[in-house]
Amino acid sequence: MNIRTDILLRVYIAFGLIVLLAFAVLFKLFHLQIAEGQKWRAMADSLSTKYIDVEAVRGNIYSVDGSLLATSVPEYELRMDMLAGGIEKDEIFYEKVDSLAERLSTYFGDKSRREYSKMLREARKDGARYLLVKRNVTHQELNVVRKFPIFKLGRYKGGLIAIQQNKRILPFRTLAKRTIGYKNENVQPVGLEGAYASYIDGESGRRLVQRISGGVWMPVNKDIEIAPKDGADIISTIDINMQDVAQNALRKQLIKSDADHGCVLLMEVATGEIRAIANFTKVEEGRYEEKFNYAIAQSAEPGSTFKLASYLALLEDGKVDTNTLVDCENGYYKVYNKKRLVKTVRDSHEGLKVITVKKAFQESSNAAIAKLVYQHYLSDGKQFTDHLYDLHLNEKAGLQIPGEGTPLIKTPESNHWYKGLSLAQMAYGYEMKMTPLQMLTFYNAVANDGKMVAPQFVREIRRLGNTIEQFNPRVIEDKICSNATLGKLQDMLLGVVEDGTGKDIIKNPSYKIAGKTGTAQVADGAKGYRGKRSYQASFCGYFPADNPKYSMIVVLTNPKGVYYAALVAGPVFREVADKIYSNDVEMYNPVQQLKYVGNTKMPESKAGDKQSTLKVYKALGIKAYLAGNSDFVNMLDTNNGVNVKEVKAAAKTVPDVTGMGLKDAVFLLSNAGLKPVVKGSGRVIKQSVEPGIFARRGYPVTIELN
Repeated sequence: MNIRTDILLRVYIAFGLIVLLAFAVLFKLFHLQIAEGQKWRAMADSLSTKYIDVEAVRGNIYSVDGSLLATSVPEYELRMDMLAGGIEKDEIFYEKVDSLAERLSTYFGDKSRREYSKMLREARKDGARYLLVKRNVTHQELNVVRKFPIFKLGRYKGGLIAIQQNKRILPFRTLAKRTIGYKNENVQPVGLEGAYASYIDGESGRRLVQRISGGVWMPVNKDIEIAPKDGADIISTIDINMQDVAQNALRKQLIKSDADHGCVLLMEVATGEIRAIANFTKVEEGRYEEKFNYAIAQSAEPGSTFKLASYLALLEDGKVDTNTLVDCENGYYKVYNKKRLVKTVRDSHEGLKVITVKKAFQESSNAAIAKLVYQHYLSDGKQFTDHLYDLHLNEKAGLQIPGEGTPLIKTPESNHWYKGLSLAQMAYGYEMKMTPLQMLTFYNAVANDGKMVAPQFVREIRRLGNTIEQFNPRVIEDKICSNATLGKLQDMLLGVVEDGTGKDIIKNPSYKIAGKTGTAQVADGAKGYRGKRSYQASFCGYFPADNPKYSMIVVLTNPKGVYYAALVAGPVFREVADKIYSNDVEMYNPVQQLKYVGNTKMPESKAGDKQSTLKVYKALGIKAYLAGNSDFVNMLDTNNGVNVKEVKAAAKTVPDVTGMGLKDAVFLLSNAGLKPVVKGSGRVIKQSVEPGIFARRGYPVTIELN
């Protein structure tokens, strides 16, 4: 064999060895990936751990009267460890698996017994440690499931794993829904839930989890490494009863008028606290839902309700007095600019001639106010607009919830200021924008003897029952005008209801209402006022006029048929005001002491809040005998007075709410961590869970009222 042949032989041998080695490597890779792949992937997964956040229980939102507006109830995700200690032996598992499948199928009804059995058996073969059994399980359902075959062996032996999650619910459903709001990821926060999320959310905990087969993350330890800190509670200014009245009255009128949308705002005069806020949008014929918060977010031309600000400027500057005569020119006032007619201002009703300023306000004459403002401020428009800025009508109110609309009040320096025409149109609420809440804030200042306070939606924040932050009334302006002007404005507002546009619908013989109607034409997009005609009807005022406690604004947009404010917005204002007045004993004159002869039966009372009940009996001149320190009582009739029986609500036990009204019953049950389910109306005659037993958090309690 020559040298060349020897070299070639060696090359062939080396090449063959290389090819053989390559095949060996490929075979080993194939074996690792296919034959042993699952084993090594499972091992890799078992070595992967991480910490995840554990959601804290969000704080509750309460109404000012203690009703629960928003709360979190526990929901559970049920999983199963198929290799748990109690079912390690196959005979134990397979003896009970079909019974477990039968119970799961019967109780949840989402799968057949065969499907559940197949799922459990396959998971057993695969050695699943974290099998998903069911999502969105309530606390009550969980208690039932724990008694099922296999699961009843215990928390660790039976393999049942319950992962708690928190679901947000609104006990009163749609009441104040938009104001309560929500907070979702990647969505603009809404209402109290969004504005106070930093308080309500609490602080998340931390939990160590391990990735198991299938990419599922399973807790390493039974306990959370760092426990979450529950959120704080928000005490809002909303009164749930007033909210209910406002929503019902608004919805009824919207349906009757077939309007596009509407809102109602009720404010306490002295504090600026919002007691009710209702917003409805038409979604289909005869059906309205809360889709948008028009009360705080929609900036629009206010129309005639703005005339109050125009007359304030005229009176404060001494341009006119309430008895000054003005010629309404039969309801047509022509505005000229350099002898060129640029606008004819029309009244809604023709025929008004020479009348007093007060009468012009009562009859809501557009011609009168346009003429007065045009004539007195044409040479110095800034003098007029300065008054509007001094009233802060150009500013946002700085609300405690997001979404406030931006007002627009022109000045002679503004773009699109038309000399003469802008003044005349602004005089009766055009060429400007304001939200209903901004207008109400101004009217509330007139009711509040000139002190302008900011609207308020939150009274305080509490953690574990202790106040951590309190919000007192915030004063925007101590005095919006002189006392003399203020008295004249109040008299003019009262005159609207007593003798003006509101007398036929809004006037009530039992108490006095003061306010102003407003009917404004709404521009039709780019077509302006030459397009399709639609109107906005509003009424803004306060009651009782002689000692104002509440102010309110009602706005309905695009009512069909009749669109005048007194006939559209007026009935809503009147209904809400009447019901609030009839239920507020503080607005009545002192009740004359009633005397009962012999064994005359005492007036009956629901069980409930002690202070409220005793206050009514005291006003009636009836003795109430009290023993005990409970905040809730039941009333026992006697011949000589009323005996008060203490209603005890021990910690972690189901309270006795029989005899109570809905508000007190829901309050006590919710405070005990229970979930009230309401049937009927009136007072509670029956509750589904006996009082005194242990109260499991989130457990539903049905209360029947009659």
